[in-house]
Amino acid sequence: MVSRSAASGGPQNKAQRAVTRIDQNAPVNFTFDGRSYRGFAGDTLASALLANNVHLVGRSFKYHRPRGIMAAGSEEPNALIRLGKGAYAEPNLRATQIEIFEGLYAESQNRTPSLKFDIGAINSVLDRFFPAGFYYKTFMWPASMWMRYEHVIRHAAGLGKVADDHNDPDRYEKTHAHCDILVAGGGATGLMAALQAVKSGARVILADEQNEFGGWLLGEADIMIGDVPAFNWISDIVAELADMPNVTLLPRTTVFGYLDYNYLTLNERVTDHLPSRPAHLPRQRLWKIRAKQVIIAQGAHERPLVFAGNDLPGVMLAGAVRTYINRYGVCPGKRTIVVCNNDDAYRTALDLHHAGALVVVTDLRENATGPLIRAVRDAGIEILQGHAVIAAYGNHRVARVEIAPVNDAVTEITGDIDHRDCDLIAMSGGLSPAVHLHSQARGKLQWDDAKLCFRPSATHEPSFNIGACNGSFDLAAGLREAVRAGTKAATATGHKTTALDTPDVQSHKQSWRPLAAWKIPNGHVAGRGPKAFVDFQNDVTASDVSLAAREGYQSVEHLKRYTTTGMGTDQGKTSNINALAILADALGNEIPAVGTTTFRMPYTPSNIGAIAGRDIGDLFDPVRLTRMDDWHRAHGATFEHVGQWMRAWYYPQDGETMQQAVNREVKAARTTAGLLDASTLGKIDIRGRDAAEFLNRLYTNAWRKLGIGKCRYGLMLKDDGMVMDDGVTTRIGENHFHMTTTTGGAAGVLDWMEEWLQTEWPDLEVYLTSVTEQWAVATLSGPNAGKILQDAGIDFDLSPAEFPFMSMKDGHIGGLAARIFRISFTGELSYEINVAARHGLALWTRLMAAGKAHGITPYGTEAMHVLRAEKGFIIVGQETDGSVTPHDLGMDWIVSKTKTDFIGKRALARHTMEYDDRKQLVGLLCSDPSTVIPEGAHAVLDPNQPLPMKMLGQVTSSYFSPNCGRSIAMAMLKGGHALKGQTVFFPMLDGSVLKAEIVDTAFFDPKGVRING
Repeated sequence: MVSRSAASGGPQNKAQRAVTRIDQNAPVNFTFDGRSYRGFAGDTLASALLANNVHLVGRSFKYHRPRGIMAAGSEEPNALIRLGKGAYAEPNLRATQIEIFEGLYAESQNRTPSLKFDIGAINSVLDRFFPAGFYYKTFMWPASMWMRYEHVIRHAAGLGKVADDHNDPDRYEKTHAHCDILVAGGGATGLMAALQAVKSGARVILADEQNEFGGWLLGEADIMIGDVPAFNWISDIVAELADMPNVTLLPRTTVFGYLDYNYLTLNERVTDHLPSRPAHLPRQRLWKIRAKQVIIAQGAHERPLVFAGNDLPGVMLAGAVRTYINRYGVCPGKRTIVVCNNDDAYRTALDLHHAGALVVVTDLRENATGPLIRAVRDAGIEILQGHAVIAAYGNHRVARVEIAPVNDAVTEITGDIDHRDCDLIAMSGGLSPAVHLHSQARGKLQWDDAKLCFRPSATHEPSFNIGACNGSFDLAAGLREAVRAGTKAATATGHKTTALDTPDVQSHKQSWRPLAAWKIPNGHVAGRGPKAFVDFQNDVTASDVSLAAREGYQSVEHLKRYTTTGMGTDQGKTSNINALAILADALGNEIPAVGTTTFRMPYTPSNIGAIAGRDIGDLFDPVRLTRMDDWHRAHGATFEHVGQWMRAWYYPQDGETMQQAVNREVKAARTTAGLLDASTLGKIDIRGRDAAEFLNRLYTNAWRKLGIGKCRYGLMLKDDGMVMDDGVTTRIGENHFHMTTTTGGAAGVLDWMEEWLQTEWPDLEVYLTSVTEQWAVATLSGPNAGKILQDAGIDFDLSPAEFPFMSMKDGHIGGLAARIFRISFTGELSYEINVAARHGLALWTRLMAAGKAHGITPYGTEAMHVLRAEKGFIIVGQETDGSVTPHDLGMDWIVSKTKTDFIGKRALARHTMEYDDRKQLVGLLCSDPSTVIPEGAHAVLDPNQPLPMKMLGQVTSSYFSPNCGRSIAMAMLKGGHALKGQTVFFPMLDGSVLKAEIVDTAFFDPKGVRING
């Protein structure tokens, strides 16, 4: 027998038996809460702390009660740790999954000023004032105090503290992969299924969240598989798999999401276990996998028992105790009480006994029999059948328990209470299959009344559940399921295979049927006495669940939100079944009738950095540049983001302010000529037999009879009748159209069109292609625009008779093939010139050279906004906000009265669309022509009314117009169309009030006489 050697940080708990999963020749020094300790390579932070006799590791969320390590894996609800220093600090990591390394620095959480003395523990004394849902019932009066309440509440809310430096210094990666079969879980059944599949020639990925494969078998010492110890069998299988070219082994990798069409997401912890991270490796890697078949082998989680004081440090799950003894060589206690309702905990009693602990078993069952029970009795271990631990007591660690006989239903105490000293309670309430991935993939569940658990039934995706996650807790049965699943999955992917022989399993035979005992009585009336916890992380007690039921929260989803059961980082892995059972009892229902909550990804918390990968900072969103970008930068342009595009905002000359530069550009566009880079406009190529019909349904106006070479402005509505986008569409051929959209709306419009084609009108023969980046576009505007085009070498007649407004022609400019549209967003004579993207810079420089003699001036997006506002043209997203109709914009003229249907037509017929108090687009002229009303300013009719003032609407666009010689603005005002000629007021933050007259939106050339130059 080999025991752990002592560590410098304090006395170690030694397990008197062989240790095979840690390396005692590789000591590791680490720090917890400022104190140094020593563990060994292979330890988790939890096992190393237990080995150093550290049991108090945190404080609970609400009551700040002392909490210790309860589990040994990802289901751990208590031992949440802040790991690292400075920018590397990360909160809420589970000590049970943190692999220690030299120099590791960890801190406990949720305590002030220290772990042993936490002033927040006063909440536990005042617990009667903090029942379930107390935050819905308090802090309501007086209302004037809410701001102070909110400050305190927000300070207290949340678990852990993120790094003060929010710039994560680590690097993360993403990778995409396809495989025939993904096996989620590398325990015994996962390994067996993977081996079966791999031998067929299928491409297999095997992922497991632990640092080594083997699952729960890594914590067992008395199981033989195929005449060899389970450890050896695992090593042989892993070695065989590692030698095969068609398998990818991913330890330290959690399958945390299962989406439609067998699309799964995995988080690989690549270097988290290393003291220093190699430069060529990321900290974590996000895998995005598309699998033909999925085999889920997630295992099961042991349930705690619900009794008074079950949250004290030193109260652990029986299976976890076994793991710490056999895998890590740590015995968490010397005087142990095992309390259970099933056979499996007896295995823990035997391992504790072999590790040198004094053990007493209290079994809620009156007449439990079987090989395991006999083995425990033969070992001389005291067994109290028909008894329960009704309460546990202690301060920073459990110190004593009360044991009493109970009736068969475990609802009453039937005899005298026995007091026993102890330093460890190993509790077991049965097993719950880990059905999370199955449920994420919309698989169905069924209640197993024999094993008292939900297990998978019908699958929605091509997948198989095997082993403990399928409710098959017996290892031999699980291995048989693994062979069947591996064979079927391989066959389904087109590979021929022969079923492997299932190895024999030798271990103590046991019953997997637990006793239905969901809440152990404590001798007090309901709601009195020490607290019995259901959800350890969120401090939800059995009485909280009962209270919620009495207060009407009878839906399991309502219970979850009212009590916060299962809403912690552990997702209720240990708490959900107990909560459902207590709720069912309170309602007088069966557990299956109550149902389950929704299982959502991630299965375990996943690092946001891994999800983001490299897509942060400058790489967060692609930056798109036009082909003329170099010219803009060389000529001093200032840029702005529009969608993903960098657009020239304005071109300041020496000493110019932004306003001076914009005024100059706006003036030039109306007096000589202006040139705008419009390449960023969304452009969609529409083809097909039914293209005209499709547009007719999409836009509010008519499109079937639009002539070839003609352009038409269109307004697009959502199906609720609200304006979605606008633009000009041109008929290139009988079944060919070219659509332009707003820059920011291009992707959304294309998605919208595809949605209708694919889901509502699949009978239409229409094909859509985004050609935004195929064309470079220069918009030439102003009285001299025609002269400049002629000097640039246009090869066709530009006269209005030959090339009228709202038409298109193909031609050449200086030998460059061009498609030219006579459309205008300025109200001036304008030409929108499209050339192949690679010719964009050549076109731009040619136009600038040709226009030099005609006063050409490049102008940016700010000048474009002023020019369109002078004409009263809208910008979708600025004048509109998703609640604006064509009528609100004064654009009834564009809504066809004769079309039988178009998207949004039915919604426009609703009587609410005709309410007089709808916000409507109007123009504004400030009483002080030099004052520009701030965009977003709120309008009122009476500036002297008491607070809160009745808002009339808001300013949507506001500029100084050099062509009008004054400020202009547009606004959305309630009943605005009927208010023209009246005065409206704008209270400012500094106490001043601006006054403006409500007018039409067309401020310059209202009759449009300048459109032909």
